[in-house]
Amino acid sequence: MSETPFNPFSGLDLLSSSVVLLDEALAICYLNPAAENLLAGSSKALAGKPLSGIAAWSPTLQKALDSALDQGWSYTGQNIELRRADGETLRLNCTVNPTEVPGARLLLELWPIDQQLKASREEQLIAQQQANRELIRNLAHEIKNPLGGIRGAAQLLEHELNNPGLREYTQIIIKEADRLQDLMQRLLSPHRVMQPAPVNIHEILERVRSLLTAEFPQQLTVRRDYDTSLPDLVGDREQLIQAILNLARNAAQAILSQGTAGGEIVLRTRAARQVTLVKRRHRLALEIQVIDNGPGIADDIRERMFYPLVSGREGGSGLGLTLVQSFIQQHQGTIDCESRPGYTCFTLRMPLAANGAR
Repeated sequence: MSETPFNPFSGLDLLSSSVVLLDEALAICYLNPAAENLLAGSSKALAGKPLSGIAAWSPTLQKALDSALDQGWSYTGQNIELRRADGETLRLNCTVNPTEVPGARLLLELWPIDQQLKASREEQLIAQQQANRELIRNLAHEIKNPLGGIRGAAQLLEHELNNPGLREYTQIIIKEADRLQDLMQRLLSPHRVMQPAPVNIHEILERVRSLLTAEFPQQLTVRRDYDTSLPDLVGDREQLIQAILNLARNAAQAILSQGTAGGEIVLRTRAARQVTLVKRRHRLALEIQVIDNGPGIADDIRERMFYPLVSGREGGSGLGLTLVQSFIQQHQGTIDCESRPGYTCFTLRMPLAANGAR
């Protein structure tokens, strides 16, 4: 009966943090299972390979590795960017320590913080959006009353004018007042009370798809990629239709702004398991993605695109994405966006656990 070979590093296998042992040349001596998952490779396959061939990192971490080798100094770093060979970028906290383990010179310990950063970013965004909504709501209330007076005065003035040619100017006042009234109403509309009921998300997506193909009949291809095994969602049907339609319409308009053929939008649904949404852990969540092959979102508005009155399209009101975020937050969900030229993906996640799904 053969014996299992002795592993001097077996104690590190139980750690939840990622541990990498490096030799004098910064080649890998050992990876624990957590590090194998982090670097997307097995210890057996990566052993003996230089760490620089598996991942790229900031000059700060490289300086820390060199100092640990030359002077025996330890280093602790936060929010370090590491790019794996497959192109995925990770955000990490790390420590570098010299070690006297035979065959190894440095012990590198890594903790991914992507989820932590995401939760913090969501929390800041929610607080900021709540403040923005209250500001906009108060401003809209203050503007609505004077607008009504301006419109009424213009109508009275129009009846008193004997020169029909002058009525063109009163009509401009009336139409602009109506346009601003409509804008104010849209700013206030997210505050209506939700009307939750069980809804089939694919029926909602099909409604959006039919509206989209009717509006852009010859210019777009709208593909389905559904997980039809998903249970019903408890939500407000009209809000969900409006939210997804806003995303899909934005995608269509972005594609058409290029003036090129071959525009495509994909509506995708999936189940997401063990996710944290708005500080709460959910066993099961619904994931909806609206993907397009348009030009992408401009860098100068990407961080502000959910703010009211911020638009990347000429003539846009800047309210579409604000409404989407408001509606999804009312469903205790989150919205994320990944964008680059030729690929933009908005991801909506909403909890399903309350529906009794297993």
